Amino acid sequence: MYPDDSVQGVLHPTPWWIPDATLTLKRGRLIWVFLPHVSQEPAGLFIQGRAADPTDHQKALFQLGPLRINHNPTATAGLPVAAVPSHPGEVLAVYRAKKRPAVVLSTGGTQVPSMLRAGSSRWQSAPSLLVIPSYGAIPDGTRGGWPSDFVHRIQLCEFPQYILDWLPISASREPSILRLDHIQPVGLHYNSYELTPWVLSNAALEVLDDWLLWLQTGLVPKEGILYMAQEGFKDMR
Repeated sequence: MYPDDSVQGVLHPTPWWIPDATLTLKRGRLIWVFLPHVSQEPAGLFIQGRAADPTDHQKALFQLGPLRINHNPTATAGLPVAAVPSHPGEVLAVYRAKKRPAVVLSTGGTQVPSMLRAGSSRWQSAPSLLVIPSYGAIPDGTRGGWPSDFVHRIQLCEFPQYILDWLPISASREPSILRLDHIQPVGLHYNSYELTPWVLSNAALEVLDDWLLWLQTGLVPKEGILYMAQEGFKDMR
């Protein structure tokens, strides 16, 4: 059951999440995946040189520092280290990451024929998913949580970049926040993600599409559930 003052409550009795035991990778599938935290200022790892033994190519001294767009840092400043190869024009970025739930937005498009991949670098045609990360809204000892007034305004469909949801994998039914402005790629490899038996219903996917359009254009289709919810919640903000 969802609160009446939520987009899921407006959609009711049509379900938001539905069980799907096929465990196939599809749009709308809820998965577990390691995702990096998106920092306002990214960090870089800069190799200072080899460790005490200059013949040891497996150990290195390094320094962590900010990656600034108006600087031109290099990955290595000292002797090259085989374990940490350096390529011209590249840097080594460092991110904190956490295993978290995410919704599959795209399964990666059409596979590139092998004849077109011949002679190309592997990354050019390696398939990837697009996923929407989910963040727990309530503090639990491992996270600070979100301010309750902020969460309530998200629940009232006020922001195009946030969707409040109650994921079916949470036994306590605590709210989570999907960040559409954190959509990111994940490698399409069985070691990169873990499937759950839950997918968004077709009606929920239609709401998600309207929400994405709102984020990208500032416009909400007037015939959709999202618009209906926003109109109904205007006096509650």
